[in-house]
Amino acid sequence: MNIERLAGILRQAAKDEIMPRFRRLDDGDIRSKTNAFDLVTEADENAERVITAAINAHSPNTVVIGEEAVAARPGLLDGQYEDRTVIYVDPVDGTYNFAAGLPLFAVMAAVVENGESVAGVIYDPLGDDFLMTERGCGTWQVFPDGRRVRQRFAEAAPIEQMGGLASVSYLPDAVRSQVLGNLAKVKMFANYRCAGHEYRMAAGGHVHFLMYNKLMPWDHVAGALMMREAGAHVARFDGSEYKPSHTGGGLLVAPDQESWDELRHAVFTV
Repeated sequence: MNIERLAGILRQAAKDEIMPRFRRLDDGDIRSKTNAFDLVTEADENAERVITAAINAHSPNTVVIGEEAVAARPGLLDGQYEDRTVIYVDPVDGTYNFAAGLPLFAVMAAVVENGESVAGVIYDPLGDDFLMTERGCGTWQVFPDGRRVRQRFAEAAPIEQMGGLASVSYLPDAVRSQVLGNLAKVKMFANYRCAGHEYRMAAGGHVHFLMYNKLMPWDHVAGALMMREAGAHVARFDGSEYKPSHTGGGLLVAPDQESWDELRHAVFTV
């Protein structure tokens, strides 16, 4: 599917199904999935349904895998799609923020062909602009009027001067304590509970690193490709290449291989 068409589908779904519900959700419109911080709302479900239908209308042979569809049918992730085009969809990335009325959420889609990431879109419904990438073409901030700004990851910096975004929620307890202590070695770290906006910040050169442990494809396939196309070094915690099929093993993003190695050693060494 044409990436501009995919971006338009995400934007329309946000205007029709997400923004009319922002700060207007009733108690019955918000439900917990696995815990009190893992939520789903009417906006998530309706937007995913609309996005899926629109993609299927334009590309009936494309496999669409949305976060909420997998929540209902986990086996969807186990399908064999190596010879198919797959689009992973996160209808509201940052649902916890959205449900709390915080203006920090995004709509994301990633295109995978033959098991490889080839394109991604992250749409900000509040700013009404996109982060877009296609493999080999760079990462761009794209505005509704057609203006495009190329994105570049931050330049390397010493560990003590690094600022970044780190999610530690899904690390094992003992490892989490170790990592949190070691993150005191960097200048600053935060977590916005919205991978979409974290990737947007990083693409614009505003942080020196990103760190995640749980790797669901709708959260990270688009963003990881964007980081590579913006010049960053992207790898799992063990240094191996991140693939769309990976759901574990962690993800660490840094300006270059040397910075990545230094950060990996500093954060994960006792």
